[in-house]
Amino acid sequence: MSVDQPRRMVLLRHAKADWPDVPDHERPLADRGRKDAPAAGGWLAAQEIHPELALCSTAARTRETWKLVVPQLPRRPRTVYEERVYDASPGELISVVTEVDDDVRDLILIGHNPGMQNLAEILTGSADEEAARRMAERGFPTSAMAVLTVNGTWKSVEPGAGHLTHFWAP
Repeated sequence: MSVDQPRRMVLLRHAKADWPDVPDHERPLADRGRKDAPAAGGWLAAQEIHPELALCSTAARTRETWKLVVPQLPRRPRTVYEERVYDASPGELISVVTEVDDDVRDLILIGHNPGMQNLAEILTGSADEEAARRMAERGFPTSAMAVLTVNGTWKSVEPGAGHLTHFWAP
C-alpha cells in the first residue's frame, strides 16, 4: 500500500457492561450491550468499512463486544488482543497505533472511555460537520464509533492528524 493513500481508523467503545461483583477487567456485557454490539457491526458493514486489523483491549467486555461485532462484517479481520489498550490514555493509544504495519489500510481499535473519546477528540484536526455535531451532542456512549481518516503512515499519527468522517452511536 502506498503511504500516500489515506488510512482509516475506527475507534469503538465497548458495548454496555454489567456491574457484577468481579474485578473491572472481568466485567461482562449487560443485556443492552449484547444487543448494541451486533448493531455496531451492522453499521460498519453498511458503511462498507472493512477493517483489516482489530486491536482489542483484553478486558472481558471489549472481547465480548468484538465477538458480537465480527459476525456482521463480510470478513473477519486479523485480531490482536492488546493489554496496553485496557485503561489507556490517548497518548498510550497513539503509541499502540503507531506500531501498526503500513500495509494495513483500515484499523479498528476496541477500547474504553475516557480513552476512546479523548483519542477521537485529540486526533480530530478537521471533521465532516454532521459527524462533529453528532459526537458533540452524544459524547461517546457505549458502542459508539468514531471513524477518522489519516494521511501518511501509521507512525505519523499524532494529535490533529485525523479527519473525522463518521460518528455513530446506538
